[in-house]
This record gives sequence, structure tokens and C-alpha cells, in this order.
Amino acid sequence: MVGIDRNHLLRTNRILCWILAALLVIASISAAPGTTDGRPAANEELHFTILHTNDLHSALIPHSPAVDYHPGPDSSAVGGFARLATAIEEIRANRIAHEEPVLLLDAGDFLGGSAFAWLALRGHSPELTLMQRMGYDAVVLGNHEYDYGPDVLAQYLLAAGYPEAHPKTLLLASNTDAPEDHPLAARDLYRNTGLFELANGLRIGVFGLMGETAVLVIADAGEVVFTDPYEAARRAVDELRRQEADIIVGITHSDLDEDRKLAREVEGIDVIVGGHCHTALHQPIQEDSTIIVKAGQLGEYLGQLELAYDPKAGQLRVRNEENNLPFLVPIDGSFACHPEIEALVSEYSIILDAYVSEVTDGTFEDIMSTVARSDFVLSNQPALSETPLGNFVTDAMRLVAQEVTGKRVYIATQAGGSIRKSLYPGTMEHSEGNITFYEIVEVTGMGYGLDGNAGCPIVSLYITGEEVRRLLEMTILLQEFAGDSFFLHFSGLRYSFNPSNAVLMTVPIIDLPIPTTRAVTGAELFTGDGLKDAEDGGYVPLKRGDDRLYHVVTDAYLLYFLPMVTDLLPSLEIVPKNAAGEPVTLDRIDELIVHHDDGRELKVWEAVVRYAETQPMGADGLPRIPEYYSDTAGRIVRVWTFPFIGWFVLLLAAVATGMVLLLLRRRRRRIARRAGRAQAT
Repeated sequence: MVGIDRNHLLRTNRILCWILAALLVIASISAAPGTTDGRPAANEELHFTILHTNDLHSALIPHSPAVDYHPGPDSSAVGGFARLATAIEEIRANRIAHEEPVLLLDAGDFLGGSAFAWLALRGHSPELTLMQRMGYDAVVLGNHEYDYGPDVLAQYLLAAGYPEAHPKTLLLASNTDAPEDHPLAARDLYRNTGLFELANGLRIGVFGLMGETAVLVIADAGEVVFTDPYEAARRAVDELRRQEADIIVGITHSDLDEDRKLAREVEGIDVIVGGHCHTALHQPIQEDSTIIVKAGQLGEYLGQLELAYDPKAGQLRVRNEENNLPFLVPIDGSFACHPEIEALVSEYSIILDAYVSEVTDGTFEDIMSTVARSDFVLSNQPALSETPLGNFVTDAMRLVAQEVTGKRVYIATQAGGSIRKSLYPGTMEHSEGNITFYEIVEVTGMGYGLDGNAGCPIVSLYITGEEVRRLLEMTILLQEFAGDSFFLHFSGLRYSFNPSNAVLMTVPIIDLPIPTTRAVTGAELFTGDGLKDAEDGGYVPLKRGDDRLYHVVTDAYLLYFLPMVTDLLPSLEIVPKNAAGEPVTLDRIDELIVHHDDGRELKVWEAVVRYAETQPMGADGLPRIPEYYSDTAGRIVRVWTFPFIGWFVLLLAAVATGMVLLLLRRRRRRIARRAGRAQAT
């Protein structure tokens, strides 16, 4: 009998195991949903999910109102980063369990709005830091990221860990062009495009845009410029196609109409995740082959887009309805707060409380301090009309500025875009009727001053009565072209207008409106003290050609836009002046800012807080907002009169008729003369 070589047998077994393992690997690769180079297979539909938000506006805590929040499902407050984090975590875990990768995107304006945004001026970056912890894959810069100027934005991004943080949360700004020596560009703080390789082999290309309407309302862009978004999108799509992206997603801080135009004009964009206009799309919009989604504002919803990609056909389709999943997930009390994110928000709240105590000289040491009470909502709706909150804010600016300057203020005005939302009192048992410092700041706390502190300063200027009427004409004209952002609310006057009389004609090609300067049908100046209802006395007509100077207050943000408008519409020119009637240019705006005796700037939010504090005391010893502000007061009234253009048409018709009659008369005379000559011969 031949003996068995044990070592030889062991070697043979190892070889057989290696061969078997290799066969298993080959079999697994051939069965995997992709090719051997990791690319998607050409015969299998691949699923993935895009979660998305936009216009979070520093709403770190639940809100509307924030004072209603308490832990538990019965809290009426909505949103909040900690709840949002839980929703993201739960959906992501569910999709991964089904082997479906998830992308989490944000379409800009994560900064600006609540008092938490003020921390950017103190070297903190709570919004982006939290979003990185929450697992955002990419975000785009919106216009409110520039609320404190590009220098503060650069410091904010550096504090958030950029450029090293790009692999964690990619920051996109594809049509942004910062100077080479500015930190935004020099430090690589934003990127043009990005490419994500998902676990199922899909390659998702992304780019980010700032829309044209968003660029128009940037508070302080400094030397940063914004290139044509459509050209930037074409370049980005070409670049991502060269990188063999299967799907291209545009993350846009743009109005919905701009997103639709982008989809039509730029080929190759599969999905647009949009922001800026605060629209909550409960169903996506399909524009050609592009899917457009938006998730509202302030973290009230988490967008959820379920997608399937067919590599063979190169087609993308939406799967939400077949999976019975909503496109927008409400972020409410049904989601518990994420412990890690909640702890970080609490840390930022402590830092913010200290800052608030500093800027209010210790008057408020807690952002949730109650300032006043109200039995009703002070509404900022409907758009493009007088509102109770518009009246309250402008009354506060007029009366508090009058107190601080020691000079009568005839008129205060504020733009609708600077009154961010309605002012909500508490509705829960523990908070009923309470209006907090946090809520007032969320409504009026945008911007910053030359002093580097949070809040747009109030400016004091003098203009003639004729220029006041031009200002009224301007707001009527602008609402037709710029919406509610530049609709002006007033204290100290009332007026009526016919919007159909605003524009005589629009110049073709350049799309420039020619104002009639006859849209205002009547304007009156309030000469009494305090407040008056529309039917009360104390008003005098504000006539055309009035060359008297009137003391007016507004905010510095609005004043900066004035030259841009008057350059386009010279017939509506307004020249800011000092009390002596001397013109003051914007490079001397510091001369117009209202200051306290100690040198501090008077901020819009401060005026509103102070005014709320001075309301009549209720039985509970707290100021109470009077019923006067439960409704409008007849300050801005739309009327119908025969359109100015109609008179113009009638005039042309009359002239044409006269010319025809004149020609007919001359013709009859010629005929009569010829007949007379014929009879004479």
C-alpha cells in the first residue's frame, strides 16, 4: 500500500479552497448590482433617496412660537434642529436597512433670522456645525449668509472647519466669484461642484447656485460678484458629465420661476433642490425632464424624494407614491429631540443669553424672557398690503426714534422683506399670550450695524414732501416687480393708490418700467401725537410739490437700496438730507444712524422691544398689546379709479379723431372748391 503524504494533502486542500473562494468572489461580482469597476449595472434599476431642507434661518429651536415648546408630542411648536436630526436619522436608518443610499442636501439661507444668527458676529458657527453633525452631504450659500458681509461669512466658515470640512459637508457656490485675495476664494471656502459615489455604484454630481432674485436682496456682498446662474449651471453640468456623473442635482437658492427656467434652459439637470422663496412643494414639479422640489422654511418640513434610476435607459423616476411616502415630512412633536444635537443647541443658547444680556445692558438675560402679552397674533399677512405687524413695527420705529433723537419724527417706513414673519403669542397653558424677546428678534433682528453688533440700525433723514410722495410712488411700482420684499409699511401717514396707474409703459428689451408718478390718489400726513385711527382727525394733505423738510426714519438696509432704484428711475429721485437740508451720501451714512447718548446704535429690534415694553399694563403686571394692532388701520388703501393709461389712450383717441375730422373737413372744402370752379366754367 502506498502511503499518503499528509503535507501534500494539506497543500492540495489549500489550493482547492483558494480556487473555491475565487469562484465565489467572481460569482458575487457578477451578481452584484454594478459592473466590475463599481459602476451601475446596465440591466437593473437602482434606488436612492434625497433628503433636503432650505431656508432654515438659524431656527435652532422649535418655533412659531418658540415659547410654546416643551418636550413631548403635544407641543404646538414646530421645527427645531434636534427634532430634525431625529427625523433624518430615522429615515436614513430605514433606507440603509433596505440597501438604499441617502443624500442630505440644503438649499441655502441656513443663517439669518433668529437671534442664534447673532453668534456669527462673535466667532461662532452654530448652524453649519450642527448640520455637519447631522450628516448633511452638501449645502449651498444663500443671500442671508451675507447678512453680516463677506468678511464675517469667511470667519464663520473658518470657524465651522472649512476648507477641511468639505469632505464632511460640501459647501457649494458655483456662480460666486470672490476676489482672489479674499479668504472666501484664497482659503477655498466654497466649491463649484462635487461628486458623490453611492454604495450602490451610482455617481451623483452636485452644484450650487445663487439665483438672480436672491442676489438682488443681498445685504452686503462687498466685492463678491455673482455670475450668470445659467452659464454657471452649463459649465457645472459639463464638468460633472466629464466626471461620468450618472445623475446631476442642482442645489439652488432661487425663486420657483427661476428654477423652472433653469430646467428649461440648461440641459442635463435631473433634479433641482430649491430654496429662497420659502415655498413648500407637497408635490414635485416636473419641468421637461427635471424634477423640482422645495421644503418650505425654518425646518418645518424635511423634504423626502424617493428616486429610482434605470442605468440602461438613463432615466430617473420618482417612487414616493408607490412607497406611500410623503414628499414633505412635518417636523413636529412626533419626533423626539436628538440627544447630541439638543445638548449642542443648549450650549449655544447659553452663549446667546450672555450676548443678549450684554447688548441690552442686562435688561434681558434669557432669550425666552417675556416682553409683553397679547390676545392675538400680530400678523404680517397678506403680502403687498398694510398689515397689523407692519403698523406695530413702524410705530415703534417712529416713536422710539423720536424719543431717542429728541426731535419729532413725522414718518417711519420699513420694507415687508425686513419683517420676517408674524409675531405669535404663546398658545399653550404654560405660555398663553406671552410674546418673548426671541420672537421679536426673529421678526425684526436681521442685519448688523457699523458698530459690529447685531441688528440693522435705524437711520434718521430729512426729505421734502414731494420726495415723500415719490417714495409712495416707488413702493407701488416696486411691488409690481419685486414683490413683498420692497413693499413699504408706514407710520405717520396714510395714502390711497391705484396700482393700475403705476406704469405708463415698459421699455422693451431692457424691461424698464416708465412710472406715471400718478398712482397715488391721495396722501395725508399725521400731525397729532401717539396713534390715531384712520377715521380720526389729525391729518393734513401732503400735496405735490411740497418742498418742506420732514423728519423720516427707516433702517440702513433700505437706505442702501435707494440709490439703485433712483438710478433706474430718475423721475422718482430721493436725496437723503440732514436737518439743515444738506444732502448726505451713503459713504457718510454714519451721520444718519440714530445713536443713544452712550454712543450705541438704535437697532430696529431694540425699538420694537422698547415699544412693546411701553404698552399699557395688564392685570398681571405685564405690558399688553392693545386691540388697535389686532387689525389694520386704513393707512394703505387700494382704490379703483379710471386708469391713467386709459386717459392717455382716450387722449390719443381724441387727437386721432380730431385729425381725422380735420382731414375730412379739408377734403370736403377741396371738393366744394372743385365743384365751385366747375360751375363757374
